[in-house]
Amino acid sequence: MIVVGYTADQYGQAALEHAMTEASLRGTGLLVVNSTKGDAYVDPAFAGAPEVHDVEERLKTSGLAYELTQPVGVDPVDELLTVMDRPDAELLVIGIRHRNPVGKLLLGSVSQQLILECQKPVLAVKPVV
Repeated sequence: MIVVGYTADQYGQAALEHAMTEASLRGTGLLVVNSTKGDAYVDPAFAGAPEVHDVEERLKTSGLAYELTQPVGVDPVDELLTVMDRPDAELLVIGIRHRNPVGKLLLGSVSQQLILECQKPVLAVKPVV
């Protein structure tokens, strides 16, 4: 199974696209994880109902087996690392954005944590500009 750390932006779309390609090449399914800590009124990375519908329609037309989860009240890094501990999880696909060194120092980086802490392969992708 290919696991996707999905966000409701161009980085999440790039991750989903690459994950679908990997799943197709490997003959396996997808687990799309779109989580939020739930500590703010609005989390721009958390997909709303219309976007979830669009993602599910895209996955249905791909012919791939898939599951989409939206856990609330969890740390996205912890959630993805837990999912990657499953025996059937082969690869984690995440979208990355360019950040300057000061931004990384002050804010930390979810992508960086996942790349460093995940015990299985991680594919970090960025959108085509």
